Amino acid sequence: MTKSNIIAVSNQKGGVGKTTTTVNLATALAASGRRVLVVDADPQGNASTGLGVDRDHRDDDLYQLISGAIGMKEAISKTAVDGVELIPASADLSAIELELASKEDRNIRLKSLIINVKDKYDYIFIDCPPSLGLLTVNALVASDSVLIPLQCEYYALEGLSQLMDTVEMVRLGLNPDLLIKGIVLTMYDSRNNLSGMVAADVRDHLGALVYQTVIPRNVRVSEAPSYGVPVLLYDIGCSGSAAYISLAGEFIKQEK
Repeated sequence: MTKSNIIAVSNQKGGVGKTTTTVNLATALAASGRRVLVVDADPQGNASTGLGVDRDHRDDDLYQLISGAIGMKEAISKTAVDGVELIPASADLSAIELELASKEDRNIRLKSLIINVKDKYDYIFIDCPPSLGLLTVNALVASDSVLIPLQCEYYALEGLSQLMDTVEMVRLGLNPDLLIKGIVLTMYDSRNNLSGMVAADVRDHLGALVYQTVIPRNVRVSEAPSYGVPVLLYDIGCSGSAAYISLAGEFIKQEK
């Protein structure tokens, strides 16, 4: 097994398609034969829901793992997707930042845990919370790179500089090899001229960092989590599924 690519999926703005991208990109990569681990680092636990792990079955979650109550073997769960495993999240995770605040190793807890399993997987995705707090810093320290979903809406670039500043801070102090893997344009509405204008603006500003694949607004993508499956299992023929398959292709080509 080759060395895994550990990727933090991060944007401090909520509702930009971060978790949707994590779940469906992981699924598309698994369908191509890659072994994938998703680490749900968001106390909302939406990535866990989207991969079919019920809230009643998350006693062994990331909170328990980081706090030392369980080991990595107990924390990793099967999911509804063949080839995708999960470290789930529960609401308990919201307490971890306060509990770690006074610990000297508070910024590297996640890295010290993931390092023990990274060679088992081709990709490890860490779904970050919509903030730049201690959980996100832990994810950035543990990762090789950052994937940034960016919605095709007004003020799309607002706040991106703050995330870039956080990445630079982590580079300078804790993880000098951290890279920006790329930016994924999400929630694109072809019927709306604004979406096209925003997409063009982002590409003008960020150039080659922006993936060619654009994730459209799609009802089937929104419906899938309520059934506890990624959209690729819910409706493989919809435009959202096609987009995530295309994005996975770009990922694989990027690795080569």
